Amino acid sequence: MKKLASLCLAAALAGCAVLSACCVPNDKLGYVPSIGKEEGLRVHALSNSGDTGAWHLWQSVHDETLRSSTPSEKYFFLPSCADENSAEVYNAYSSPVTLGSVTLEPHATADVPYEENTPYTVSVGEENYTLTFLRSTAEAAVFMNNENADGAGTDLFTYINDMEGNSDKSRTAKADCITLDAQGNADKTPVKKLKGRGNTSWGKSKKSYNVTYENALSVAGMKKGKKYSLVANYQDDSLSRNRILYDLSDAVGIPYASDSRCADLYINGYYCGSYQMCEKIAVGKNSLVNDIEAKDYLAPDGTIEGDLPFLCVVDPSADENADYCVSTDGGLVTIKYPELEPTDPGYEAVKSYVAEKYNAFFAAAASGSGLSEIGDVDSLAKVFLINELGKNWDSGVSSTYFVYKPDASGNYKFYGSPVWDYDNTLGNAKGVTAELKHLGVDDYTEYTGWWCMYKGGSENIMNRLAQNPEITAAAKTIWFDKFVPSLAHFGGEGSDTADSELYTADRYFSIAKGSAEMNYKSGWRLNTGSWIADHSTLTKAHFDSASKQMVTDSSPTAYAADFEGSFNYCRDWLISRAAWISQEYSAE
Repeated sequence: MKKLASLCLAAALAGCAVLSACCVPNDKLGYVPSIGKEEGLRVHALSNSGDTGAWHLWQSVHDETLRSSTPSEKYFFLPSCADENSAEVYNAYSSPVTLGSVTLEPHATADVPYEENTPYTVSVGEENYTLTFLRSTAEAAVFMNNENADGAGTDLFTYINDMEGNSDKSRTAKADCITLDAQGNADKTPVKKLKGRGNTSWGKSKKSYNVTYENALSVAGMKKGKKYSLVANYQDDSLSRNRILYDLSDAVGIPYASDSRCADLYINGYYCGSYQMCEKIAVGKNSLVNDIEAKDYLAPDGTIEGDLPFLCVVDPSADENADYCVSTDGGLVTIKYPELEPTDPGYEAVKSYVAEKYNAFFAAAASGSGLSEIGDVDSLAKVFLINELGKNWDSGVSSTYFVYKPDASGNYKFYGSPVWDYDNTLGNAKGVTAELKHLGVDDYTEYTGWWCMYKGGSENIMNRLAQNPEITAAAKTIWFDKFVPSLAHFGGEGSDTADSELYTADRYFSIAKGSAEMNYKSGWRLNTGSWIADHSTLTKAHFDSASKQMVTDSSPTAYAADFEGSFNYCRDWLISRAAWISQEYSAE
């Protein structure tokens, strides 16, 4: 790849571990790696499987521009399904390569025993490298390959990220793809469309993507679907806040909580980092929101007949004149479904309908009664509690989704769901000083203090829900009946099974640990800017059910500036926050 070719430069290094293995010419194996033309060593995710796509080209630690200052220090970032003792290595050089004491012939493979985190000497002619093997613990790995993504010879990584332009998010491309689980089960369903995703996050160096497969497939045990989001979690050093709060939402019964897996992403053999592979928020068969349908909602004259189900999101970053965007009393709302073009019959009628219904919902949220006539109080109370628990900066002002659909009695109502975009929750973000001062909030980064009732004032839908009598009456019962048992489980009480909606904190850590190590070793950095709060210390707390009080530790806990420290801070902040909310609800 054009931007990554510099990673193959070398400087002399010596004094490393010795390997022994047997080389096999590739013509006897009948296959070679199908991706990339760079010289270098490659490693196979599925040793001796005959697969030609799941290969990873060795690479050096990069900076935020994907350039390396230590090009002679190489790494193999192995997926979790790779053999933990032996790696199938391919020599893509046109000359022999010495790997430890073994000589790899040109364009030949060898099964090479290795130990993780041990540097080995590699000699190519007069050039010397070190090579270190790291192995992930993630639940999945995704290998996407396309050397001609634009039809003009541009590789997929360079093209989809617009590396030579202005980071155009609208670009799309197809790709061959191998999606693997931790046991090495492979699905070769091609990618129909890969596209960049995110607003401010798209401007970060580690990109997020939306993926549409040609056919529905299951990723590491998730239900089958065609559309997924690969979320970079670039601004969350724990790589876990979205996953934990999505799973907690599922455990307490919020509709359409996105299932997800920790996944390592490789594009044309280049390791891109640790990602969260989520069910994308989409409507239709084999999609996250699979029980609403907008067929036959228009009369011949283009007017709407009866009620219309829809999916919408509070979206202040939208262009007010853009397709699907409507201006409401609560600000800009984007219609995610039904998807209509301005030339489609009923386009203006649908926009007017959504605005009318959302305005009625927005008004009801601020009234003393009547919300239950247009809103599902149970899901709205739960989504308020998720946002309050996390002190979600975006609560009610961005990435806040609602589904409008019939309830069990056929009455159309707003449901608080799906949950989305929680990387800046659970003590991660500092917030905007000027806005916090305006709101009168001086404890945003702390696990104490109410948040949603302050955030945004009367123009904020979550602020209105937080103070609505029907929501507050339901929230306290839901908190103790649903949230408290689930959070106790998260903290380590009870058994932990792979098919549970919410895992224990220890299980989440074990899943992410190896993937996070590779992510940060490859060059993605911790503490990505001034927006991130200080995570060095925390005075932890727990809830004493006998006294109904929050009990704090006598001294603060210190956290290391690494993944483990970041994860532990996130875990402890969440448990402490839950203790404070339990105390406040117990006092009412």
